Amino acid sequence: MPRTEHGHPNFQGTWFFGSRTPLQRPKDLASQSTYTEQEVRALEQRMQMRLDNQAAPLDPSRDAPEKGAVIRQEADDSFLAHYLEPVVTPIAGEYRTSVIVDPPNGRIPPVREEFQDFYAKRREMGLGAADGPEGQPLSGRCLIFGAAIPNLTPMMMNPNLQIVQNQDYVMVMTEMVHDARIIRLGDDHYEDGVARWMGDSVGYWDGDTLVVRTQGFRPEQSTSRMGFRVSENFVVTERYTLTSDDTIHYAFTVMDQQAYGKTISGERTLTRNPPEERLYDFECHEGNYSLAAILRGARMEEVQAELQQ
Repeated sequence: MPRTEHGHPNFQGTWFFGSRTPLQRPKDLASQSTYTEQEVRALEQRMQMRLDNQAAPLDPSRDAPEKGAVIRQEADDSFLAHYLEPVVTPIAGEYRTSVIVDPPNGRIPPVREEFQDFYAKRREMGLGAADGPEGQPLSGRCLIFGAAIPNLTPMMMNPNLQIVQNQDYVMVMTEMVHDARIIRLGDDHYEDGVARWMGDSVGYWDGDTLVVRTQGFRPEQSTSRMGFRVSENFVVTERYTLTSDDTIHYAFTVMDQQAYGKTISGERTLTRNPPEERLYDFECHEGNYSLAAILRGARMEEVQAELQQ
């Protein structure tokens, strides 16, 4: 096991956390928590067939679309599906049917009936998604990718992160959209009451496992992209364990008493990228005028509605 000059496991480098294993177990699999080797090979074969069909040239003699039909960018259709190899990565030596391991059904439990997240509260106030920038996705506002901790959930696009560590800090930066989280080792949580986009992360060593506890997220982090609807009381505990020179067993437990009232746990496998593979500047929304156009279009619709009254 590689170690730093301080004797701790050396996590430094770039890591791949992409996965064909879904966050939640498909409902039709019920209590099946793992695949057999034969099932995995058949699943991978079906994945490859879908990719081949999507990559096949379109028929130049196909009929014109129906009037009023939605026209998609078929030349780029489903490009994200081609980003990952059609391979199911083992987790702790098993081919899991979901990242979620607790609850045992592999699914995120329903939120409490009385719970309202940031966006539900806005809707209750009569505010629509285009009534102001606050209702738009965080990534569209160029604030943050949108997930409180991106490597919690499987990602199809740019699922890479970089870890830099010394004796007092560990930095985890995701490629998308170069969001960096600085973990203070052996420290206490801030008591200033300030919510932060990446939360307030403190960590410690449990033998050769790095344990990280993060709290103090902003309520806008309650997004479908993250996989969890959350409140400002959302807390994540992560465990990073080197199982080989090139593999990290990553386990997490999330708790939000206000939203769920119970813990939710999952496990992932992170694999080390070759040393020559680096993370480069992620050019995202530079020059992107979509947010202004969305809000401008909504205001025009409001004016037109008033004129028609």
